[in-house]
Order: sequence, then structure tokens, then C-alpha cells
Amino acid sequence: MATYCLTVTRLQLALGHGARRLHVSAAYRAKAQVSMSRFEPTSYVNYNKIRSNVDIVKKRLNRPLTLSEKIVYGHLDDAHNQEIDRGRTYLRLRPDRVAMQDATAQMAMLQFISSGLPKVAVPSTIHCDHLIEAQIGGEQDLARAKDINQEVYNFLASAGAKYGVGFWKPGSGIIHQIILENYAYPGVMLIGTDSHTPNGGGLGAICIGVGGADAVDVMAGIPWELKCPKVIGVKLTGSLSGWTSPKDIILKVAGILTVKGGTGAIVEYTGPGVDSISCTGMATICNMGAEIGEVFGKDWTWTYIIELNLDELKPHINGPFTPDYAHLVASIGATAKAKDWPLEVKVGLIGSCTNSSYEDMGRSASLAKQALDKGLKCKAQFTVTPGSEQIRATIERDGYVREFIYWDCLGQCIRDVKKGEKNTIVTSFNRNFTARNDANPATHAFVTSPEIVTALAIAGTLDFNPETDYLTAPSGEKFKLEPPYGDELPAKDFDPGQDTYQHPPADGSGLKVDVSPTSNRLQLLEPFDKWSGKDLEDMRVLIKVKGKCTTDHISAAGPWLKFRGHLDNISNNMLIGAVNSENDAVNKIKNYLTDEYGGVPDVARHYKANGVSWVVVGDDNYGEGSSREHAALEPRHLGGRAIIVKSFARIHETNLKKQGLLPLTFSNPSDYDKIHPDDKISIKGLKTFAPGKPLTAVVKHSDGSVDTFELNHTFNETQIEWFMAGSALNRMKELQH
Repeated sequence: MATYCLTVTRLQLALGHGARRLHVSAAYRAKAQVSMSRFEPTSYVNYNKIRSNVDIVKKRLNRPLTLSEKIVYGHLDDAHNQEIDRGRTYLRLRPDRVAMQDATAQMAMLQFISSGLPKVAVPSTIHCDHLIEAQIGGEQDLARAKDINQEVYNFLASAGAKYGVGFWKPGSGIIHQIILENYAYPGVMLIGTDSHTPNGGGLGAICIGVGGADAVDVMAGIPWELKCPKVIGVKLTGSLSGWTSPKDIILKVAGILTVKGGTGAIVEYTGPGVDSISCTGMATICNMGAEIGEVFGKDWTWTYIIELNLDELKPHINGPFTPDYAHLVASIGATAKAKDWPLEVKVGLIGSCTNSSYEDMGRSASLAKQALDKGLKCKAQFTVTPGSEQIRATIERDGYVREFIYWDCLGQCIRDVKKGEKNTIVTSFNRNFTARNDANPATHAFVTSPEIVTALAIAGTLDFNPETDYLTAPSGEKFKLEPPYGDELPAKDFDPGQDTYQHPPADGSGLKVDVSPTSNRLQLLEPFDKWSGKDLEDMRVLIKVKGKCTTDHISAAGPWLKFRGHLDNISNNMLIGAVNSENDAVNKIKNYLTDEYGGVPDVARHYKANGVSWVVVGDDNYGEGSSREHAALEPRHLGGRAIIVKSFARIHETNLKKQGLLPLTFSNPSDYDKIHPDDKISIKGLKTFAPGKPLTAVVKHSDGSVDTFELNHTFNETQIEWFMAGSALNRMKELQH
């Protein structure tokens, strides 16, 4: 990123400030071949192919293209013959590269190993960040992570070396910051096995969160499928100033679109207001765009458009329990009082993949210094997480760390909070789902900008508005915080810190990757069974889920992260966080073979052992949140056949298809109410399964009555082949023979 930003600066000096909108890649393209990264000097950006595809599609559609369309259509496998219809057709694409974080890379690499291929077909990287648990402080937590995750790290490092995948060691930093620093550039299409991969949009890239099976397709050199995205335009006028930050833009947009409003869409930000947003500010906006279902962020024809005047935009804070519940910072105190939310702020956390840049750290440090100069420390516990080793080293060199250390607040800590104890925390993160931060469902978590987190932590209360309210110093002096300030780029360039990257050897074919058969962390995969060729008859309703069901509810993280490479072990967390509509309880469902209640995974295993297939019934936006494909692998592993809901989140729906499950939606959402926990469901029409042709559900009730209704699906012909083969991986192997 430093190299890119210096190039921008030079172009601006030569061409004037209008160069901000210039694609640096275009200037480069006219002169020489451009390497995809400093680590891959012989892998070049294929600008000629992108340009050729764009020209073909523009001529075919007979209209100008938006920026995101140029990048997406520029990566079409067959621009001449690809059917292009937003929100309907599936595009076959050739992404430039793949990135995987350590929690999802385990299953992705296990699937790639199962494919039998010798080496990845595109540049790919593994990033060790998710398995580091925050407990004491950076150095101690890193040492602990290396110790307890040694088997997994060794597997990922050795698999990367054998199959040609770069390996970023634990301690390198957060995957999305590493991508922004090293791999993002205007025009690249990158897919990553993490839902916040759109962070790379801060540098004009199309970066898309996917499941591991999608990553395997790209690493195998197979065209990757994406439903042709709709395009939502956000026109920005005015400029950011004072306490308003880029985070407030996406918090406002999330409040407008909600967590499902951008599903299947690219959100493009345009207009003169963009000029007041830094690169990392744009990355923040794109990163949290994952919470509204967007693919990427950052001008001509849109599905629809939102207009925001940044001169009028005020600081926002969203929550609790969902990132689209938007409030003004100026009014959150009154709302909290009216709704009986705890006003005292117990903890403030800045960092995460959303707001951990040099600029973010600087703006927060400027507030910490103001408070320290008055002799004031924050009333709330306060923690700081720099985004990468490069950011850590640079802010330490430039004195920001000193401000935080004097404030006793560098490094995350585990909180001592009792389950069920109501309390409030504020973070600069992107998600605040129930129990996500500390496993306590009564924690009221709010997301906002790093500077607002810092101000609220100083004041210790949710009803503090830094734009208008005063603080009291130990001397009794009343003072207001001045608006935060932070340099976008360090004046002395970035300090790279420690070298934490391992590049794969030119030939890793002779290397060995060991997976012990007795390991409880890693397990080689067995192929799923093929479709029988018959309709699915008399399946049990394992659970009818009530309300929000994210991938956290379906496959919890936390202590379960250590089993991300062992499908059978991690399946013991399947749907343990989902609310059962029958009794409003979690992880308590009735086993209709024994008439006893048990945990969801236990009942599923009992059904599977007795040859009973089952379905899950769910509500709206089922599977929102993380890209973790374990939320699809686990139901398939434990005998599930279909997931029937009102609507799906994009990534999860694709993940279910990849693993040979049927993600189906009610043609009439009210049919959800017709299903009871003791019903048996048959799915008819599979023998003539075809794109655009609904299937039929036959629901047998315990009183002998029957309901029949339509179920919609979004399968295309290729995806139907996945279902028939038992999974996308099975189908890949079939095509190899």
C-alpha cells in the first residue's frame, strides 16, 4: 500500500489533484508489465485481457459501465457469450488471486488436497490471524497461540509450501490489512474466505468474501460463479470534517439498507465527497459493507441510488445486537434511557479489520493525548489492536503507542463478565451480534468509529456527545475534546516491522503434509454421498429456527475455532445458538425417535445413525455474517438434506449448494407458519430439477392433515450438477476422469 500511495502522490504532483480519480494502473499499463505483488515478480496483471473484455461487453450491452462492472466483466471467462442480467444470471469469472484466513483456510486446504491437484493455479495466500485469542496482551497472546495451535500452523505452512500458497505467519496482522498493504490494487479481482474481504475496495479493487469451496474452484483454475450483481450507487457530496469519519458513512448506509438490503449487490460510492475520504477510510466503508450484504464498494447506471451530503452527516453509533440499528451519537443517550439499555460504558475497543489503520490509530491517539494533557484517564477499560505488524511497528516508532501505554490500554484483554449480566461496550468493529464479543447474550454492543469509541471510553457513559459535552479534569477544569486528527500516511513512510511472510518454493511436489489420524484438530475429508435419484421423502424437521440466525448461531466461533480443521468435532456446535420456535430455547430440541429433548447436534447424529434425513426451517436472511462454510458442511455431515427459509444471505446460500444441500425459499413467506416441529417434509420434483423451476414441499402434520406449497431456488445447471454429484468437490473429481 505504501508503494501505491507514494505513486499516487507523485502523479498528483505531476498531474494535479484530479489524479486522485486516476487509475494508477492505467498509467502503468502504458509503460510496462506490472507484477501482481512484490512477492510475485513474474505474475503480471493482465490489463489487456481486462480491457478487451470491457470493450466486448460495452459493445454487447450498448451502454457505459460502472467502475465495478468494468472490473467484474473484465474478469469474465467468456465475454463474447456470457449472459449478463443483473440479479438473475450467473457469471463465470476468472479472479486474479485468493486469500484465506487461518480458521477457514484449514477446510479450504483440506478440500484442495482432496481434489488431487498438484499446485494452485492462481496466486494464493494464507493469513494466520483468527486463531490468536486475546487474553493478556499482544506478545503473550501470540506466544500462547503459537503453542496451542502449533499443529494447525504447521499444517497450513506445509500445505502452503507443497501446493504453492504463500504463508503469513501468526503475528503478521489481520488478513484484510495485509491484503490492503500488499495485494490490493485498482482493477484486481480477489476472493477471500472471510466475509470482510471487501475491505480491499479501499484501493479500487473488487474483493469478495466466499466459502472455502469457492476458493478451491479458483485455486483449481476452474471458472468461479457469481450471480450477476446488482449495483447500488451512493452519491457523496460535501466533505468529512470534525468528528465525522468514514465509518459514519457506512453506519448511515447500513441503517438505510439494513443487513439484507445490499444482498447480491455491489455498492459503489461516487461523487465529489469521495475526495475527502482516505484510502483506509474507503476500506472501512467497504469492509463494513459486508454487514449489508454487499460485495464491494467504491459511476453511471445503478439499480438505485442513495445520496448523502457529508457536510450534514453527523457521528453515528449502531446497535445493540445488530449493525444496522443506526442512531446519532447525539441521541443515543436518550434512546438508551428510554429502552433501559445500560448507560455505563464498561469497555471500549478500537482496531479490528474495520478500523485499525495508521490513520485510525492516529486519530484515537490524538484524543488520548488531549485527555492525558489534562491528567484524565478513561473511565472504561480500553483496548487497542493495530491492524498489522507494519502498523504496530510504525505507530510505535511515531509515538502513538506511547500515548496508549500511558493510558494503560494497549492490547486486548478477556473481560470478567458474568453470563446474563447487562452491560454496554462500544467498539470500532463491524459486527455486534448477540454474544459475539464476550459470549454474554446480555452484553449490549455498539459499533462506531474509533474516535467515538475513544471519547465514550474517556467519559465512561453512552450519553456523552463529544461535539457538545464537557469533561472534567482532576483539577476541576471543564474542557471539551478537540476534533480528532491523524495523518493518512506516515511522514517517514511505513516501518515494515518483523518479516513474517513465507513464500512457497518453486517446486513443492516433494514436500509432505501430515494429518494424523488421531488428531482432534485436523481431519482428512471423506466425500459426501451422491443424490439417490429420488425425491426426498418424510424428512424430519430438526429445528424450526425463530428470528435472526447468523453463521455464528449455526457454527459458533470462540472455543470452537480450534476444531475448524476437523469436521466431525466442529459439527458438535451445529445450530447450538439458534432459537427453537417450539420453546424459545437454544440447543434444546425434541428427538421424535425417542420423545426426549437433547442438543441439536446430538439429535442430528441420532437421526443420521438411524437413517433419518432431516431439514432445517428458518426465517429471513438466514446465514448472514461470516463466510464460514462450516455452517454448511456441518448440516451436510450430520445428515441434513435441505434448508428451507424465507430468504438467505448470499455467501451461505452458495456454501450450502457447494456441499450438496438444497437451500430453498418459501414462495409465500407465510408458509413458514404452516410448518410445525413434529412435521415430516417431502421435497418433490427433484427428478426434473431445473433452473427457474420451483420444487414442491409436502408437509405431513401429526394430526394426519397435509399442506402442499412451492419452494423456490436459485440453482443454475452447474449447481444442479453439484447437487446430483453430492457436492461441488465431488463434481470436480468426476470431471477429472
